[in-house]
Amino acid sequence: MKPTLKSFPRLADIEREVVAEAREWAASDYRSACKNWPNKAARFSPLRQRRLRPLRLRSELGEVKLVVDYGQDPLTDQWGCPLLRVWELSPHQKITPGFAEKLCFTVTATGSYEEAAQVASRWAQSIDDSTLHALVQRTGQRAEERAQKRYESPPQERVAQRAASALAVLMVDGCQVRYRGAGWGKKKTKEERVEWHELKIGVFYRHEESAQTEGGRGLLADKIVVSCQDKALELGRRLNWEALREGLGRARQTLFLGDGAEWVWNLKNDRWNAAVGLLDFYHGSEHLWDLGRALHGERQPALSQWVEPLRHRMRYGKERHVLRQIAHLKKRRGETGKVIRREQNYFQTHSGRMNYQEIADRGWPIGSGAVESACRQKQCRFKRCGQFWTGKGLRNLCALDEARRNHHWDELWASN
Repeated sequence: MKPTLKSFPRLADIEREVVAEAREWAASDYRSACKNWPNKAARFSPLRQRRLRPLRLRSELGEVKLVVDYGQDPLTDQWGCPLLRVWELSPHQKITPGFAEKLCFTVTATGSYEEAAQVASRWAQSIDDSTLHALVQRTGQRAEERAQKRYESPPQERVAQRAASALAVLMVDGCQVRYRGAGWGKKKTKEERVEWHELKIGVFYRHEESAQTEGGRGLLADKIVVSCQDKALELGRRLNWEALREGLGRARQTLFLGDGAEWVWNLKNDRWNAAVGLLDFYHGSEHLWDLGRALHGERQPALSQWVEPLRHRMRYGKERHVLRQIAHLKKRRGETGKVIRREQNYFQTHSGRMNYQEIADRGWPIGSGAVESACRQKQCRFKRCGQFWTGKGLRNLCALDEARRNHHWDELWASN
């Protein structure tokens, strides 16, 4: 029969066949290499009451089944397996370090444990989301412990040979996350089943690492993202340490951006008092719109005709005129009066942080888009439908995610 184009195998079929053969060969070679080690370890490890035990480990190339020595160390009187000590595995570890590292990386780069399990099953053996959850909690706890230990010592710059930054940028914000309350899982209770807690987030980057797309959208080549549940001072400690590691200490100038929350500026004064402080322009604009709605309701074009000129003046160097106009608004009664007084206090409080034209003329940012983006990414991961967190579970996952984002990943896995 004369061959036709349809009789030739597709490239996809060839690729699958070769990859399957390569994986089978690698798995066989890996299992053979592992089986040589139990006898080597036993030779240099005297044990009392020595006995043999089965050991199963899950790897990227499949399950490895071994028979290993187990007994009592005559020097320490502790029971254990010499091979596990040689391989630096915990007594009950069932997943090999290389496989665990890739699984944890997959979890931090996807949107849920279920999604991570589906992705991992495409490049390795099938694995369930509960196994991933347990693995991430153990590894995340280790990542958090290492982070706390790092913060006890002064940081060393990660890239010490690079030039000092002309401008270091710090931004902080927060977003709400659902927690399992004290009444979670109870049929009848007066306690809250669901609680909302603020996840405080901080961002640091060197201004030289910022750029724009052709369409004008901002880009950052690298940035540091840290988070902390509820405690602003702890966020400041983490962010300051990571920022110093990235060159904050040698930066010629520092800019701090935030919204109008009181804790944001208390943190700035506590940690970075010498930094130039700037109220995020878009948050300031939102308060102008709130004030305009109190005065004119939703009526158009009256609302826009009042807000837009003020917003334009505030942005382009006439903020003092805007602040005077707001301060001299007539007092009113009722809910409208409350909103006017609230917004007058807001603009008075931040009057020294609204020199947008001066900052923009320096080429510095006037908006906190980088931390807003970080908040959005956290929300996409932690505020999905059906997600309710415990403080410990959220902290462990955040610690693992931030180890990946903040250049601590290789350090975390270096000894395991």
